[in-house]
Amino acid sequence: MNVENNNNPIYNRVVLKLSGEALAGEKGYGFDYGILNQIADEVISINNLGVQVAIIVGGGNIWRGRSGVGMDRSTADYMGMLATVINALALQDALENKGMQTRVQTAIEMRQVAEPYIRRRAIRHLEKGRVVILAGGTGNPFFTTDTTAALRAAEIEAEVILLAKNIDAVYDDDPRTNSKAKKLDRISYIEVINRGLAVMDTTAITLCMENRIPIQVFGLGVKNNIKAAVLGKRIGTIIKEEETP
Repeated sequence: MNVENNNNPIYNRVVLKLSGEALAGEKGYGFDYGILNQIADEVISINNLGVQVAIIVGGGNIWRGRSGVGMDRSTADYMGMLATVINALALQDALENKGMQTRVQTAIEMRQVAEPYIRRRAIRHLEKGRVVILAGGTGNPFFTTDTTAALRAAEIEAEVILLAKNIDAVYDDDPRTNSKAKKLDRISYIEVINRGLAVMDTTAITLCMENRIPIQVFGLGVKNNIKAAVLGKRIGTIIKEEETP
């Protein structure tokens, strides 16, 4: 992998994982249409480079399952899955307003608004140059959209998960509360688990480790970071297997 060649993408097929909170921007709830349009522009820019893009989006800007205090956990999680569908449709609208062909696929069938998730159909859409937005989580309660990203990346044989967050990298502590937190340029899956770093949940990290899918963590707030990650520029943190000496 040549990370010094800044003119050509180093990946052919990627999963872009977006948190719902990122879509809300500073408001914390709902949509920041400036951010939606920024994401759409950047996704189109990497699609134009020939990169196949599948997007997994969370629902935290509308509803988080753990917010349902006193509510049945399964019910709360299903509500969260519906929130991801709302976000997927918002992203689809932003992309298609700019001329990008997209398909939304959901793990829970709702044929009036989206296709059901079918692995082979998703791959075919990607091969035809369409952006595929995968919503509804895994279709099961008790699993996060982080786990969905890892699962779908394995299923469609993506080469990397691009984890766009509100923070610019992985740190050894929370930089929002510890000014001495150290940025980590590279870390192994097992270190993330053993050190309890809040990057993705343990199930997602384990799935990535078992399937050897690297995770590139970077800040969504910096313009063109998605493209920079695809071009192999040294941004954020890369999580992958330990290198043998």
